Amino acid sequence: MLDLNTEFGHFASKYIESEYFIWLTTVDATGTPQPKPVWFIWEAGSFLIFSQPQAYKLKHILKNPNVSLHFNTVDAKGGGPLIVFTGRAIVDLDCPPAHQVRAYLQKYENGIATLDSTPERFGATFSTALRIRPTKVRGWE
Repeated sequence: MLDLNTEFGHFASKYIESEYFIWLTTVDATGTPQPKPVWFIWEAGSFLIFSQPQAYKLKHILKNPNVSLHFNTVDAKGGGPLIVFTGRAIVDLDCPPAHQVRAYLQKYENGIATLDSTPERFGATFSTALRIRPTKVRGWE
């Protein structure tokens, strides 16, 4: 279990609360890392991400649940803070649909509208809940 009560953990927590996207990196069948920006919320000590059931990231996770996550750097030269999480991803069969997860809907309701969708259609399309429990965090401020 990740301890966010350290000095760096507190720093990382600010980004967890404020960032709109996080980069999820899975590994494909050839061992090649496959990064993808995704929407997320932090819930119950884990990142909660919703996926289309046919997405490659889901296929990758089912074969290899080890993943990493990171935020964009602040400036164009790659300076500033860097935060990288590593952990394991699982399909959360007990999670309600995206449009019924209040914190997720509050964060992404406008984004869903820009996709010309409704929360219910989004929840039906992105119907697979992924839960990533980070075990390590590294980086610098």
